[in-house]
Amino acid sequence: MNQHTVKAYGDELNQLTAEVARMGGLAEAQVADAVESVARRDIALARAVVERDAKVDAMHRDIEKKAIRLIALRQPVASDLRKTLAAMKLSVDLERTGDLAKNIAKRALSLAETEPMQPLTRSIERMGKLVSMRLRDVLDAYTASEIDRAMAVWASDDEVDEHYNALFRELLTYMMGDPRTISACTHLLFMAKNLERIGDHATNIAEVIHYEITGDEMTGERPRWTPTPGDWDADSGHLPTPPPATTT
Repeated sequence: MNQHTVKAYGDELNQLTAEVARMGGLAEAQVADAVESVARRDIALARAVVERDAKVDAMHRDIEKKAIRLIALRQPVASDLRKTLAAMKLSVDLERTGDLAKNIAKRALSLAETEPMQPLTRSIERMGKLVSMRLRDVLDAYTASEIDRAMAVWASDDEVDEHYNALFRELLTYMMGDPRTISACTHLLFMAKNLERIGDHATNIAEVIHYEITGDEMTGERPRWTPTPGDWDADSGHLPTPPPATTT
């Protein structure tokens, strides 16, 4: 290829990476705003998150089309092919992350109609901030091609799972103690699950970054949180121990 063609090819690859980074920034903002709408009971912000999801979807479609066109016309190989495939894979994870943020925002709208439950809302906020931090770190690792930073996110996946299981137990305890909280706790329960799945997508992104940089698939088993007796575990179905009855 002549010098002009090589430059144009390089520009297309760099533009694809830049567009994935922009999509990542929007998805990250969607998650942060969705969690903030829950914490502040902010109906306007929750609606804004729902409406912005269409932009995330549009960016996903655009990245996918450009990646397919680049493969068809440029026939990239080796690291260039991995970079192109990584852009496509990441756009899928980011689109699904946007969908999960939208789901949280929709639940926030319903939760705003119920009585405030500050302790539980703060628990969701803490988990949301942890997941947002993981997502930001892995997207920064993608932009800077820092494999160590990506692997740090991959290795910390169990921390998100631990928060989810602890919150699940807390919510179940509330519902068993006071049936009037079931409706609100159900919304919070789905929010927690959505955040846990966003954490999984951050881990997926870390694995894609590893493949893009090294050319090797991740073969090790993901870190997995092991519940202690009495904890809720979504896989085994163990229920938490109800709080002891109080005497007067």
